[in-house]
Parts: sequence; structure tokens; C-alpha cells
Amino acid sequence: MKRYCAEFIGTFWLVLGGCGSAVLAAGFPDVGIGLLGVALAFGLTVLTMAFALGHISGCHLNPAVSIGLWAGGRFEASALLPYILAQVAGGLVAGGVLFLIASGAPGFDVSAGFAANGYGNHSPGGYGLGAALLTEVVMTMVFLVVILGATDPRAPAGLAPVAIGLCLTLIHLISIPVTNTSVNPARSTGVALYVGDWALSQLWLFWLAPIAGAVLGAFIYRYLGSDPS
Repeated sequence: MKRYCAEFIGTFWLVLGGCGSAVLAAGFPDVGIGLLGVALAFGLTVLTMAFALGHISGCHLNPAVSIGLWAGGRFEASALLPYILAQVAGGLVAGGVLFLIASGAPGFDVSAGFAANGYGNHSPGGYGLGAALLTEVVMTMVFLVVILGATDPRAPAGLAPVAIGLCLTLIHLISIPVTNTSVNPARSTGVALYVGDWALSQLWLFWLAPIAGAVLGAFIYRYLGSDPS
């Protein structure tokens, strides 16, 4: 149960910190943090929680990561569903807290985005379904390769959270203009529920693509990281 609580808390922090930076701070007049700040915020949530909770639950904070780690032989199938439920619950609670904070500002309109992921008219750069699908698959694939490589016993000890957090930052720098960056179904669900409408109708992509990418990344690392003998 402590593992599931850790996943709940960690995912709560990821969604509140990452999406909160986008909703509350990115476009603030004159001193807004912009795309770079949002990307860094997402990376920092993973970095901080990996050091704080990694020794308790492994700090997945992401259903796609849990599934990818299972596909990579690093995680037991029996814990998949409880982990995913805890992650989604953490994301939804964080989305609720962020909604309550953001709605305290005059003129707040949740339908304007609320850091939700989307494609077509709801992509920050107007990218279509095909581009969004490819982006999410490839970004999550690379993310899993980094996670599995950085946590390999042969990797430099103690630096995995740094590599993983910086990787997530880089992923956001690349893909925010395309989909607002998901690579995490719990992150997408955590805000989509409050936006409703288009965000929920497009949510399927931000479950399917990250999971497919994670499994692909796991298979790639199982090949690359296998004993050459």
C-alpha cells in the first residue's frame, strides 16, 4: 500500500507542478516562464520525486512507464493495475486542485485548454492526428530507453533521476508545440476530465500512443542491454 500511496503522491506532484506551471505561470504578463519554463517544471517534478520516492515505489508516475517497465522485465504484472489506478487518481486530484486555484482568477475559462493535450485545432501548433501520434510514440519510446538505461545496474550509480528528469524536460521542449506533450496517460487524464468536450474525445490518443511507445522502447532496450555473450 505504501508503494501505491507513493505513486499517487508522485503523480499528483507531476500534474500539479507541470500542468500548474503551464496554466498559472507560462503566460503571465512580462514574467511568464514560457515553453522553456514549463518543460523544466515537468522535468523537475520527476527529478524531485525520483529522489524522494524512488526507493519506495520506483517512481513511475506514469501508466505508460509502468507498462514499459513490465515489458522490459523490470516490473511485476500483478502490480500493474494498482499502480495505474494510483497514478490516474493522483493526476485527477491534482487536476482538481489546479482547477480550484485557476478558477480564482477573473476570466478563467477551462475550455481554453487547461494544459490539456490535443491535436488538430487543439494542438498548440495546429499539428494533425498523424503528427501527434508519431510524436507521442517516439517521445515515449525514447523516454523508456533512457529510464531502463539509467536504472540499469551497470549505469553510473545515483544519477538516474537526473538523466530521467532531463530527458522529460527535453521531450517537452521538442513536443509541446505538437501535442502540449503527454507521454503520460495519467497526466493527460488528470486535466482532460475538467476540460471535458474535445479533451475527452481526443484522450484515447494520449493513452494509446504513450503505451505503444513505452512497449517499443522496452523491447529496444531489452535488445540493446542484453548480455552480448
